[in-house]
Amino acid sequence: MNSPSTVQKSPLLRDKVKQLRRTFIEGLPRTLSEARQLCALLTQAPHATPSQPARERDALSADLFRLFHGIKGTSASLGLMQISQEGGIGEHLVLDIQHCCAEVFAATDEAIGSNVEALLACIARLERLQQEHAEDEDHGVTRLPSFEIESKSSFTNQNKKKIYVCDDDEWDAQQLSAQLACFGFSVSVFTTPEGLRAAVLAAQPAAVIMDIVFPNGAATGTELIAALRREIRTPPPVVFVSARNDFDARLRAVKAGGEAYFVKPLKAIDIVEILDSLTANREPEPYRILVIDDEAQAAAYHSFILEQVGMQTRILNDTSLILSTLADFKPDLVLMDMYMPICSGRELAQLIRQVPEFVSLPIVFLSSETNKNKQTSALRVGAEGFLTKPIQPEDLVNAVAIRAERTRTLQGLMIRDGLTGLFNHSFMSQYLETALANTRRDHKRLCFVMIDVDLFKLVNDTYGHAVGDQVLVALARLLQQRLRNSDTVGRYGGEEFVVILQDANEDSAFSIIDTLREDFSKITFHADEHEFSCSFSAGIACFPDSSSSDQLRENADRALYEAKRTGRNRVLIADNQSFRQQD
Repeated sequence: MNSPSTVQKSPLLRDKVKQLRRTFIEGLPRTLSEARQLCALLTQAPHATPSQPARERDALSADLFRLFHGIKGTSASLGLMQISQEGGIGEHLVLDIQHCCAEVFAATDEAIGSNVEALLACIARLERLQQEHAEDEDHGVTRLPSFEIESKSSFTNQNKKKIYVCDDDEWDAQQLSAQLACFGFSVSVFTTPEGLRAAVLAAQPAAVIMDIVFPNGAATGTELIAALRREIRTPPPVVFVSARNDFDARLRAVKAGGEAYFVKPLKAIDIVEILDSLTANREPEPYRILVIDDEAQAAAYHSFILEQVGMQTRILNDTSLILSTLADFKPDLVLMDMYMPICSGRELAQLIRQVPEFVSLPIVFLSSETNKNKQTSALRVGAEGFLTKPIQPEDLVNAVAIRAERTRTLQGLMIRDGLTGLFNHSFMSQYLETALANTRRDHKRLCFVMIDVDLFKLVNDTYGHAVGDQVLVALARLLQQRLRNSDTVGRYGGEEFVVILQDANEDSAFSIIDTLREDFSKITFHADEHEFSCSFSAGIACFPDSSSSDQLRENADRALYEAKRTGRNRVLIADNQSFRQQD
């Protein structure tokens, strides 16, 4: 799981909570005035009869319940526990009124009147508390729990692809360097531990590849790395390589802090896989959380907590805008209150679940409702969980992060190819439609590329499918490492890959893909004692010359077929009904 960053009880956060309290207190008189009006209307409304249900009383009492429920939950979240307790008293009185409204006897009027009087007394107490707090901001404020957590180190892009290789066999080191360069790494080679040490102290790389044994009494690789770990507060990760494959050598590497150990002769693709994980320093995309609550201060408070750990939030107070908001914001999770105007949280959850694209969207209720039966009823509509206000910030962050991460993982499994980790055929087909629509809207260009590994069946027949899989994984990693962040790559099936190059013309698309073609042909693969290399062919089609997604696919496929037919290991561009190769 992507661990949440720190929620700091910082001056900024304290100021935000204080501001929200102030806004809540300033708006409380209006809420209490509305409650008084509802009480007056309730006493005037007709009681139920066998032929006439008390619909007016039901509606008035439902509005009253929502008001007091909101007072109780929001004030508790903001540390105003005296106000919250009075809100809870009012909530229970309204529940008694609702029970009385269900009766069909005129005698219930007396019971309703008695509860309304108690409710008016509760409103009077809330008005006094509001006045006291308005005069003294700290009056009746309960200190919120501390929620400091260790900060997550910020990522840096500096030198994220810089690799130092240290090996006394310079030829081996240069061979490895050439292979790693094909995958986008910038490699510096050192033949002595002392030379590596000076370079690391001067400028740290993203990772170090270190031999263990050096001649002429030089320090071993493990000794040097152990020394560097004492000199540098955060040393770079180390991958050890050696001709030795015994327990002692491997144990020394582990004790020196090695992240991985490879035995010579080295297979570059295996080392690339480790380097990918060690140098993958992009921030994960923030979770997008939709907060739905008619209580503005409560929504702002919970939203602010989530934003403190790097999540993106959007607040929705008007439930009638739910469908357009979901389509626009595309949240990873919905956090909603149970009691709101227009519809309840339970009804809103049912509405969301009836839209096919939102069937699996996680919904978590956040409410001051403590009745277990009502909580269970809410969960029956397919909600992921029920959180009770007030909630400690750490609990809120963890509950949201765990569920959002699980959703992303499941979605990832649905749209990713199992072998290469690239987007699958279905996703790429859908994404092409979206990318093309955006390109038309922004009046830009787009190129669609189809790539096919040359003579791949021969690789499988000669070396086996496991080795063939290594070739596919190597090409996938090459494309992932070298393409731009704005580009999207997927596996279309078998040995065929596709790339969507955003805001690229024919010349730039050809340059990008042809360079990748040249570098892929330099990668060495191993099968038992045999070494071999592979190549690929590619066809490119560009918008607006190809005006639809079907035309892009068809023209790129025809260009690919022509590249195969005319000799393989080449890139062709679809140009109307002909094909051409850039100079």
